[in-house]
Amino acid sequence: MKHIIILGDGMADWPIESLGNRTLLQVAETPYLDLLARNGRNGRLITVADGFHPGSEIANMSILGYDLPKVYEGRGVLEAASIGVDLQPGEMAMRCNLVCIDGERLKNHSAGHIETSDGDALIAYLQRRLGNEYIRYYAGVQYRHLLVIKGGDKRIETTPPHDAPLQPFRPLLAKPMKGLENDRITRFTPQETADLINEQILASQELLRDHPFNIRRRAEGKDPANSIWPWSPGYRPRMEPIAEKFPQIKNGDVISAVDLINGIGRYAGLNRIRVEGATGLYDTNYENKVKAALDALRKDDFVYLHIEASDEAGHEGNISLKRRTIEDLDRRVVGPIYHEVEKWEEPVAIAVLPDHPTPCEHRTHTAEPVPFAIWYPGIVPDEVQTFDESAACRGSYGLLKGDEFIREFMRV
Repeated sequence: MKHIIILGDGMADWPIESLGNRTLLQVAETPYLDLLARNGRNGRLITVADGFHPGSEIANMSILGYDLPKVYEGRGVLEAASIGVDLQPGEMAMRCNLVCIDGERLKNHSAGHIETSDGDALIAYLQRRLGNEYIRYYAGVQYRHLLVIKGGDKRIETTPPHDAPLQPFRPLLAKPMKGLENDRITRFTPQETADLINEQILASQELLRDHPFNIRRRAEGKDPANSIWPWSPGYRPRMEPIAEKFPQIKNGDVISAVDLINGIGRYAGLNRIRVEGATGLYDTNYENKVKAALDALRKDDFVYLHIEASDEAGHEGNISLKRRTIEDLDRRVVGPIYHEVEKWEEPVAIAVLPDHPTPCEHRTHTAEPVPFAIWYPGIVPDEVQTFDESAACRGSYGLLKGDEFIREFMRV
């Protein structure tokens, strides 16, 4: 039996008053998600372990069965792996967003979703002006980049920028964990590390304010990329390859437009498959991602297919766009994969789920359990008829947590 997980990032939501107190999964036209739910078995999954924030890195590592208290080292190290940065002992990696600051407020976390080529150019500029023997910037994708501090102390508090839309940015600057300000176990103390990060943020604002790219952006009525925002510090993690956890996986693949997910895949021992036209937004090339997933399934045992678009729509608070992304995933991803693999001689098990809710009303991640459906040839279905947050409560898997989902899925 081969296995594919189709992950609709942030797809779950809260009931929305303007939609008759229904969620977007309930109102969207999703015949193929409903088909998997109706012909398969369903349940809910707690993807955010106690004491952890509901980040995509937390949720996706949990879905893949990793023990977060043992292996979690922050988001930056995962993205470092994705872009080929081999962290050395003593190097601290941080996710580094290009953001838009409007006056004193953090307007948005993505600088208006700038193009990758523009983001790369700005990061290269900042490396030339701000980089030194202890500070190095690495370009990623669109607004998502990497900051590495040699000798940095991860015992600091940082705020994910997507958790703080329209909030004053200065109270959100990096801070040492209380009681550890001057505890020196690395070159820089927690206080010195926080000070260094905040100096970089403020210096980036001076450098980017009148950069030609941002002058042009403002003239076009677009949000400028006028600040960096580093967050989620950590060191190189020790993660057991998924093939060692599940011997039936001899070769596996990850398909995503997001560095974070590709980094998780790399540490999990999955092969990264690059897809032309994959953007992480509503305009991503779904057809190319499906082709890549099916090609991978023909030769390998396991595919983790990640679709980011619904999460970004949730962060924007855009109800109609998020509905469209859910319907696109259903019609352009789930449907074609289901219709193809059901014809194969070797059976394929399909699981579909979000990693966490990204409610449009809240515009950031929350930690509520997410619905999931599992289908494979010959499965005895339960009574669930539709794929949504409420219907999943009646699923025969019940409420799972931690590695229980992946163990149930790999059991078939």
